[in-house]
Amino acid sequence: MAEKNEYIELPWTMNSSSGDDEAPKDPRTGGEDFTQQFTENDFEVTPPAQRVQFILGEDVDDGTHVSHPLFSEMGMLVKEGDEIEWKETARWIKFEEDVEEGGNRWSKPHVATLSLHSLFELRRLLVNGSVMLDMEAHNLEVMADLVCDHMVSAGTLPPGVKDKVKDALLRRHRHQHEYAKKTRLPIIRSLADMRNHSSSKTDTSTHLGAIGVTTWFHAGASPQHQAQSQGQSQSQTMPKDMVKSPSNQSMARPGSGTELSEQQHKGNTHFMRKIPPGAEASNILVGEVDFLERTLSCFIRLSQAVVLGDLTEVPVPTRFVFILLGPPGSQSNFHEIGRAMATLMSDEIFHEVAYRARKRDHLLSGVDEFLDAVTVLPPGEWDPTIRIEPPAAIPSQEVRKRPPEMAKEEVDEEEEEARLREENGLSRTGRLFGGLINDIKRKAPWYLSDYKDSLSMQCVASWIFLYFACLSPIITFGGLLAEATGKHMAAMESLVSGFVCGMGYGFFSGQPLTILGSTGPVLVFESIIYEFCLKMGWDYMTFRFWIGMWVAGICIVLTAIDASALVCYITRFTEENFATLIAFIFIYKAIENVMVIGKNFPVNQGIYDCVCTPPIGSNASVIEYAKYNWDYCETYNGTLVGGDCGSPPTENVFLMSVVLCAGTFLISTVLKEFKNALFFPSIVRQYISDFSVLIAIFAMSFFDYSLGVPTQKLEVPNELKPTLSTRGWLIPPFSEKNPWWSPIIAVFPALLGTILIFMDQQITAVIVNRKENKLKKGCGYHLDLFILSILIAICSLMGLPWFVAATVLSINHVNSLKLESECSAPGEKPQFLGVREQRVTHILIFLTIGGSVLLTPLLRHIPMPVLFGVFLYMGVASLKGLQFFDRILIMFMPAKYQPDYMFLRQVPIKRVHLFTVIQLACLIILWLIKSFSQTSILFPLMLVVMIGIRKALDLVFTRRELKILDDIMPEMTKRAAADDLHKLDAEVGLLARIFPWGKGSRGRVVTKPPGLDGGLAGSGSVVGAGGAGLISCTTSNANEKEFEAQSSLLKK
Repeated sequence: MAEKNEYIELPWTMNSSSGDDEAPKDPRTGGEDFTQQFTENDFEVTPPAQRVQFILGEDVDDGTHVSHPLFSEMGMLVKEGDEIEWKETARWIKFEEDVEEGGNRWSKPHVATLSLHSLFELRRLLVNGSVMLDMEAHNLEVMADLVCDHMVSAGTLPPGVKDKVKDALLRRHRHQHEYAKKTRLPIIRSLADMRNHSSSKTDTSTHLGAIGVTTWFHAGASPQHQAQSQGQSQSQTMPKDMVKSPSNQSMARPGSGTELSEQQHKGNTHFMRKIPPGAEASNILVGEVDFLERTLSCFIRLSQAVVLGDLTEVPVPTRFVFILLGPPGSQSNFHEIGRAMATLMSDEIFHEVAYRARKRDHLLSGVDEFLDAVTVLPPGEWDPTIRIEPPAAIPSQEVRKRPPEMAKEEVDEEEEEARLREENGLSRTGRLFGGLINDIKRKAPWYLSDYKDSLSMQCVASWIFLYFACLSPIITFGGLLAEATGKHMAAMESLVSGFVCGMGYGFFSGQPLTILGSTGPVLVFESIIYEFCLKMGWDYMTFRFWIGMWVAGICIVLTAIDASALVCYITRFTEENFATLIAFIFIYKAIENVMVIGKNFPVNQGIYDCVCTPPIGSNASVIEYAKYNWDYCETYNGTLVGGDCGSPPTENVFLMSVVLCAGTFLISTVLKEFKNALFFPSIVRQYISDFSVLIAIFAMSFFDYSLGVPTQKLEVPNELKPTLSTRGWLIPPFSEKNPWWSPIIAVFPALLGTILIFMDQQITAVIVNRKENKLKKGCGYHLDLFILSILIAICSLMGLPWFVAATVLSINHVNSLKLESECSAPGEKPQFLGVREQRVTHILIFLTIGGSVLLTPLLRHIPMPVLFGVFLYMGVASLKGLQFFDRILIMFMPAKYQPDYMFLRQVPIKRVHLFTVIQLACLIILWLIKSFSQTSILFPLMLVVMIGIRKALDLVFTRRELKILDDIMPEMTKRAAADDLHKLDAEVGLLARIFPWGKGSRGRVVTKPPGLDGGLAGSGSVVGAGGAGLISCTTSNANEKEFEAQSSLLKK
């Protein structure tokens, strides 16, 4: 049954005045019907959204109607002492800033909340007031003359008060930064100001100089023109309390090449860094005067933006001016109307309409569309004095610009997936090494920029952080490897392998953001091979050499046949299971290592058999020296006696280790988020955030050194030689202990090792190359696997451990290089831009690891618990951003406290929990398989099984649910798609169904501008105080549009 829409008679009419309100100097609007195929009646009955979309869809033939970023400033006519002047009260770039009453400072940026009544009044003023488009005026005095003449000719301004209105418009403009300077040292002026002001002898010039306001002139004007201008200025009849504004003088146009005179208005140049490049100004002037009996308003758009002296706080050219003057008693109402006008100008859609408008009706359409898209807050459910904080991300307003007939074309899902796979190099080419060749072609143009893009302090911080993060596991892995292989490979071999693999991968890989490291499955594989060789009596290093060569050869074959294209089957389900598992391992190992220290150095050690005795020949008693502990006994020439005197007391080692580990973790975590703190300038906060881990390491190391507790220190080899003296740096391919057929059967363990290395490498590469990271230089799966196979062959020849992609280290490398936008507008939150993609950090990390042998004297002062704290930090930090971990936390939250995640909007909570439980069960199985040495070798095979389990979920969940829960699409992209679903334009606007505004209605209805509150814009209801009056938005064909939007969402 079709829904009926009842149209209510509105308190205004759409028919505006004739073309008399338009500026007479505009040559483009005279008698030309811009709509071409639409009549005026058709335009008036069209919904506001479609009218605006039609206006914005017109072609701009010249550059005069091209929109620019806008800086809006509102000034009010006030009396300061004996002077009447325009005082700046608020400003907008994206959000509103108000001058605090009595505080002499700017408020925090906040979302502008407007009363609906002020918007209605503003619309009425645009209907009945003056609208002058494309005015030709190069200074404020000419503009004031044209405005007054236009109002007189229209009959809205009595001729007798014309001069008074003009004088009011030409009064001085005082800005907030000038008040701030005045309160500091008003007597001190620069030498240049003193010289400039002393050259003028007139009373007006003296007064101007005393308050620090100067005048602009045409630098290239003739002396006669300057004299004429000064004569005109002095001939004006002004009250004693009136000071002429520098804005009334002739101005040089920006970019004209003329030089400014010595006397000029000093704008707020410090605030200019917040203004977007190419910005223009919108000035709103409101005030009450005693010589007017009715309200005067005028909306002006200049044909060319010009700098109007001190009219604007910052030296940017003015394009729009809105003037509102009225009789006494209306100041507060005018202030709200001025705020409404400035908020409209800061709105992305109305801002473009204002530039494109060719007549009054276009501006009214922009206001109607704004009202149609606005969100209304009921008066009884919020506090109007609360300032709403700017949102973290502002939704795109493209849906308001897009005409219905230009909706997004439906794209075939299979074709879209094939296109994405081809862009990422994950589609088979059909020729040998085709994927490798494409990777080289894709990455070659970026190779030089991989070095140029590293010129940043952020890269220095990332290098030092990852150096310590990689060094400790390499040395720890070397110690475990020495036990598993009978010291055939140990810490020294691990350091050399890190240097060789890291340098080769850093220079030639396709994705240098991936960090290579030693992994647990590789350690288990090595121990199994060593035990087999020990049992068979074979030479372990020779047999391992052939296994490595087979692994390298198989990986090269996989590269040749584009086997990396199988990576497209690794979805979020598999990669997040793997990433969460590795993160939990880091967290578990960090805590476990600290607990091992507690077992080795218990707090309650019993009796410590060591006592300090007086030196031989001393008259002091034993009791006097017994009070000295192990540290101070030798200081007082005492002698330690006892069986435990060979080592210091260790009862405090465990507690100190806990403090060092926890302190490193807490300092790193707190300082990493310091970039969002309220203290210090942004560049200082950024540096502290980038160097957070380094600060934590040095701070806790110094703390340990100052207390002198004998905690465990980092042990680094100090000689560059193999650990086992019986082996060299090159492994012989044949040995008398090994049979001739041993190289042949080495292919079987090589197959298992290939699966292990392939899965470890490619899953980590998929995590690094996520769309959420916004990488711009492309992927290199085939090239990475090819380089890794060569490095494995080199390591096998030199008898070094194999290094593959380390998941947690790679995630932290990416996180340490994330780029955020600079906050240009006050209140604007920094937006994630991508990652600083470069090779230098990877190269420097492993170059420094190779040189760690030379840094042994320094590195031996770093306590191991501090590095365990770094492990704990990396494990926790890598969990951030994993949807799987977020869903685990949601399972323990009440519904009302659950965050507004996109998958919770689209999928029932029970289905979300079911998906999470299945994924959690898989994670537990992976943990159990890895934890036991008998089954840990099957770990890479279980990753393949995870892909099969994910495929089986197609039988449990719908395709729509899996697209939402198991998708690598970035969160902002998904949110934009959902906003298209929830912010459908109504066929009939809000204004066509709204009740007339009642003067006697109680309560205050406040609106929020569109585009600042996500999915609420364009919908909702308003209930007045006491329930009187109801305004609602309905859509006649909402079901059809919702179905189309859902279909479009699934197509994505």
